[in-house]
Amino acid sequence: MDDIERLHEMIAGATRMVAFTGAGISTESGIPDFRSPGGIWTKYQPIYFDDFMSSDEMRREAWRRKFATDATMQQAEPNAGHRALAKLVEQGKMTAIITQNIDGLHQRSGVPDQKIIELHGNTTYATCLDCGQRYELAPIRKAFEGKGELPICEKCDGILKTATISFGQAMPEIQMARAQDETMGCDLFIVLGSSLVVYPAAGFPQIARRKGAKLVILNRDPTDQDDKADLVIHGEIGPTMSRVVGVN
Repeated sequence: MDDIERLHEMIAGATRMVAFTGAGISTESGIPDFRSPGGIWTKYQPIYFDDFMSSDEMRREAWRRKFATDATMQQAEPNAGHRALAKLVEQGKMTAIITQNIDGLHQRSGVPDQKIIELHGNTTYATCLDCGQRYELAPIRKAFEGKGELPICEKCDGILKTATISFGQAMPEIQMARAQDETMGCDLFIVLGSSLVVYPAAGFPQIARRKGAKLVILNRDPTDQDDKADLVIHGEIGPTMSRVVGVN
């Protein structure tokens, strides 16, 4: 039995699957990995949350970077990997997708919001850091590029920021708690495209395993947790999952 057949069999036998996705699933849609050569962090030093909050100059630079790099994100489309997970959610086999990605591609593949747990937030909209009001990006961009205006909340005059988790910003408690609950309750935990180096999120696979779930790691490169997995596949996510699940 080859690895594709083994994964198909593990999925067929599971009743409560959880996926954990990282940058590798989105690079197949043309979104560069932040850490890899050509990624954003090779071109820019990250802006820390405290600096964003305390400095108009840093907020201006953060928005400038956001809009300068936005075209790649906007042009990206869900790939076969995203569609395979969406199909498993639709079938009721997969209860949640825990993701480190901020691109919204899981939502665009058809997965309901309530099934997606975004550990690092979402860059496709903005929120007020005081009251939590959501804002779409197009009006913010128009005012910023036209008059250089930094966005503020219309409700409370709070600072607006893309709805992502920055360096130095606390991880979202509700999302982390949801991820923990889903991880502890699953019988098959599949890692797709994560290098499993960013903690505390990278601890979820071993939590699942300790609770008795089978662990699958599908990633182009080896990870430090490969030796603890029940099945490891080093390959492209889209082609692999499309064969396993039967999507184009």
